[in-house]
Amino acid sequence: MPNGFLALCMTACLAAAGAHADQTLYRWTDANGRVFYTDTPPPGDARNVEKKNLGDRAGSGTLPYATQMAAKNFPVILYTSDCGEACEEGRKLLDGRGVPYAEKIARDQGIQAELLNLVGGATVEVPVLVVGRTIVRGWESGQWHSTLDAAGYPKTSPIPRSTSAKKKKVEGPKKEAATTQDASKQEAKP
Repeated sequence: MPNGFLALCMTACLAAAGAHADQTLYRWTDANGRVFYTDTPPPGDARNVEKKNLGDRAGSGTLPYATQMAAKNFPVILYTSDCGEACEEGRKLLDGRGVPYAEKIARDQGIQAELLNLVGGATVEVPVLVVGRTIVRGWESGQWHSTLDAAGYPKTSPIPRSTSAKKKKVEGPKKEAATTQDASKQEAKP
């Protein structure tokens, strides 16, 4: 019965969210491991935060077949953090091409460990683009375009500009204090 009730609640939330053009839905876990779905940002101590921008896609149908097949065979994950222009340009490229992707924010230690295991490095450097099994470290538009082309994603967004591709954001809990390394970097700047 609880699973049926949860499914009913999720359906109601998604139906209500579809009625609003630019709605955001959050999925998060509390300290006791309970999962919540809300239309308001979660509290600061929430874990495993996922942000889903429903945009104005309600009633617009599905993604084009070529994009669906590329997303099925070569799912895209974008690992970011507070990396400024490089991460922003990466997001713009993916949005401009209409690529559905999950964005994982590498502030959470679990996501950092996942990223380190993925790239086989000792330090976390973002952005990292994962297209299927292909890993692209850092931002270089030509390399990102080539990787997406090889996976079969359209070169331009097949979706009208007023809508965007499906995007899921995964975020860990925010750190309260900067690390010593971060502080030394800040002091070194003129």
